[in-house]
Amino acid sequence: MMFYLQPIAAQIVDMSIRPSVISLFSGAGGSTLGYRLGGFNELLGIDINQIACNTFQQNFALTPIWNREISSVEIDEILQYLELEVGELDVLDSSPPCVGFSICGSRNIQDKRNDLALEPIRFITGLKPKVFLIENVPGLMKGKMRGRFNEIFTQLQSTGYKLKCKSINSIYYNVPQSRQRLIFLGVRNDLATEPIFPKPNLKVKTLKDVLPYIDFHSRGQFDKRIKNPKSLPYTITKTPSMFFVEDGAKRKPTIDELKILSSFPDDFTFTGSYNQIWNQIGNCVPPLMMRAISKTIREDILQPVSDV
Repeated sequence: MMFYLQPIAAQIVDMSIRPSVISLFSGAGGSTLGYRLGGFNELLGIDINQIACNTFQQNFALTPIWNREISSVEIDEILQYLELEVGELDVLDSSPPCVGFSICGSRNIQDKRNDLALEPIRFITGLKPKVFLIENVPGLMKGKMRGRFNEIFTQLQSTGYKLKCKSINSIYYNVPQSRQRLIFLGVRNDLATEPIFPKPNLKVKTLKDVLPYIDFHSRGQFDKRIKNPKSLPYTITKTPSMFFVEDGAKRKPTIDELKILSSFPDDFTFTGSYNQIWNQIGNCVPPLMMRAISKTIREDILQPVSDV
């Protein structure tokens, strides 16, 4: 078996003082690992899914994780628990549920989960972090969801932050998976820097590059074509539909293979059943994509301000 990443501990940036981050909708910790590899210290994760929280705690034993509905969390209790002052937090990270916006879903405008995309605004206003990042799907900008995108963008602009929004693909950030994501990036108005995104690496990895023994692959759900392994790996959704063909036999990917395609290292361990782990990986932000983004935030947004 070929593993794509070194162990977690071998990749951590050696810094005496790390900028701080809090993750809303933290899931199993894909973003958390990316921030850690980018030189950040995660202070707190919050997620409603108990199994994902178990995975998070298993891999980040020193980082508290609150298994809570996000709407039940008050700003003051975060400030008191972490002994933070308003404006002291470096980065507020958030990955609200995307199922209502995804072009692969029902795209129901009335889906209550869509309202969770507005929850980060309450935390941005209350915590006043130096930088905020909100991750979702590009489907939020398209068709009948465009009105919700405009609503979110307008409200974020009114919070006192310089704002940029960009659709990026994880395949250009050393992740062997074609996964298009929408990133809102805000920098507080009193800081002398601007939102900036990492430069893409155009040398992408095909399925054959990371899983050389696979003969063919298919997304299964939404697209049943059988593709050559020299093509780009599919987006891993939360539904276990993808399949491989190896030595003439059709099979589901192993958990280790899903980890490779999502840029998780060998020593990152998931809790739950096969389907539950697939669901967690499908919901996760690929760690290497978030490492690239967080490294840019640290070096090009936060560091110039701290050097003044």
